[in-house]
Amino acid sequence: MTNTHRFEIDKWQVVRAYQLVKANKGAAGIDKQSMSDFEKDLKNNLYKIWNRMSSGCYFPPAVKAVAIPKKSGGERILGIPTIQDRIAQMVAKLSFEPLVEPYFLNDSYGYRPNRSAIDAVGVTRKRCWYQDWVLEFDIKGLFDNISHELLMKAVRKHTDCKWLLLYIERWLKAPMVKDEHEVIERNMGTPQGGVISPVLANLFLHYVFDKWMHKNHSGVKWCRYADDGLVHCNSEEQAHKMRAELEKRFKDCGLEMHPTKTKIVYCKDGTRKGQYENTAFDFLGYTFRPRLCRNRHTQGTFISFTPAVSKDAQKGMIKKIRMLAIRKRVDLSLEQIAKWINPIINGWINYYGSFCRSELYRVFCQINKALIWWARHKYKKLQRRKTRAGQFMEKIAKTHRHLFAHWRIGMRGSMV
Repeated sequence: MTNTHRFEIDKWQVVRAYQLVKANKGAAGIDKQSMSDFEKDLKNNLYKIWNRMSSGCYFPPAVKAVAIPKKSGGERILGIPTIQDRIAQMVAKLSFEPLVEPYFLNDSYGYRPNRSAIDAVGVTRKRCWYQDWVLEFDIKGLFDNISHELLMKAVRKHTDCKWLLLYIERWLKAPMVKDEHEVIERNMGTPQGGVISPVLANLFLHYVFDKWMHKNHSGVKWCRYADDGLVHCNSEEQAHKMRAELEKRFKDCGLEMHPTKTKIVYCKDGTRKGQYENTAFDFLGYTFRPRLCRNRHTQGTFISFTPAVSKDAQKGMIKKIRMLAIRKRVDLSLEQIAKWINPIINGWINYYGSFCRSELYRVFCQINKALIWWARHKYKKLQRRKTRAGQFMEKIAKTHRHLFAHWRIGMRGSMV
């Protein structure tokens, strides 16, 4: 019997890819097939993916275009692949990422194993102590404007694996379907939402920015998380020069610096001389600005340029609390509500509580207000008594401090 498989792809890698895609969850693609639908014939469906990829006849289906609102206004288009295509992309990612990861530089933090946004925030905090100027830049529509020619040149630099080259190119060219009718052909970009897109975008910027900085400005410190980046400078003059050079570099590679999100920031600690247009910047959900801090040793105070959760991030968390509609869940006990929302609260505390945790108290107050409203809906004797409902919940918070995640780290003031 003739072997029709052109490529050697491990079947167990397909199984591993399925497990990872399932763990990531995610919406259905254009075929409307959910993970539970896919799993009704799991063994056969996984075999089909493996067989088609191994034989070279896997052709990615179109990507579903979904518009989501941006925090800064406007919309961002996400490309949602089908379940089968996400698994196929994960198979490729498992083979391709280990080939490029060792070449990425230490100051690149986005979409990388064993690196996080908090790592990037932490290193930025320290660098702002030593250098007084920051060029904050954002790349406009990165995922939509990546040159396929330049990207594939970078991909070929790291692998000659025929099946990886074949399928990466097919994924780049897969069309996008909007509203189930409008088909958008693609000759540039990689869909934001695809499994393999982040590592491809990282590889592209590795050569466009990271390596370029290392070669041309080896003494300048920088930090990049996906398309958001910071360059630390010793003077305003140096910052303006870096901005001009980067604008040209990005333009040469088919990219554009965002005109309003890119700015030069004065970030000096302590005594400041003169007035400056920008003395704060937002990075990865944190606002960096001068803050009054307490010295642990002397108990005195000093001004430090340091990060805390941004107002936009706070608004997003408060919006999430309202969307949960906790007050309406009178079918649940308080213990059940805690079990339901604690993973969400813990996530916020672990990320936004890493620096200046006290800035999260505004969010904690909103959670407490939602719990008080729940108590007023749950118990008739508290319906018309807001103060008593607050006292009731405050008493529970003191006697059952470990019930809710934000109660465990303490509260300021009264719930009432």
